[in-house]
Amino acid sequence: MTERPVPTKANRASHHPHFISARLPLPSCLRFPGMKPRFSGPRGKQGGEARENRHVQAVEKSAPALDEDELMQVIAKHEVPFVLILDCVQDPHNLGAILRTADAAGVHAVVAPKDKAVGITETVRRISVGAADHVPFAQVTNLARTMDKLKAAGLWLVGTSDHVTSKSIYDLDLKGPLALVMGAEEKGMRRLTEENCDFLASIPMAGKVECLNVSVATGVCVFEAVRQRHAQP
Repeated sequence: MTERPVPTKANRASHHPHFISARLPLPSCLRFPGMKPRFSGPRGKQGGEARENRHVQAVEKSAPALDEDELMQVIAKHEVPFVLILDCVQDPHNLGAILRTADAAGVHAVVAPKDKAVGITETVRRISVGAADHVPFAQVTNLARTMDKLKAAGLWLVGTSDHVTSKSIYDLDLKGPLALVMGAEEKGMRRLTEENCDFLASIPMAGKVECLNVSVATGVCVFEAVRQRHAQP
């Protein structure tokens, strides 16, 4: 395997209470014939049903994903692989939005750990608007080992971080074989994941907020890579 070049810029509602007291009868002008109450049955039972429905949504089962060997087979099919690694993203709405972005950008595979991370659920499919059924999605037992395998296959690993040592995402060459690594909600990348990255990149922030939502940050980074890849001769 030839030595990988060092990527540089040069080479790459308001509250609304009821105002009519329930203790007083409605005036005849406000009564509607045949009107049924909005709720029926004891209120305690209604609350129990609502809690039960929320619980059903919370225990959605994940669809089968690719394993590590199947992921490497997908990578081998592409001359210049473009991979997205998600380090413990747990919100299905974020994963759905990320998969939709990955599909639009032509990402070849999305990788996530099996533990402490959301898989492909019905919510993810709905939010991704079908992209979850088209973008290869792998869940691996040991993310650090998978990252090492991607390096051995010739990919550069660029992780997103707010550390002062990280460079702007716009100052890195993202045109070659690439795996972008995105951290989880709130905590970002885990220490070992960060140490396995070849480079750390950040998104310049001009306002008071320190960072972006992970799905938004993914869109920024992925489409910067797309811009560079389309601009190369």
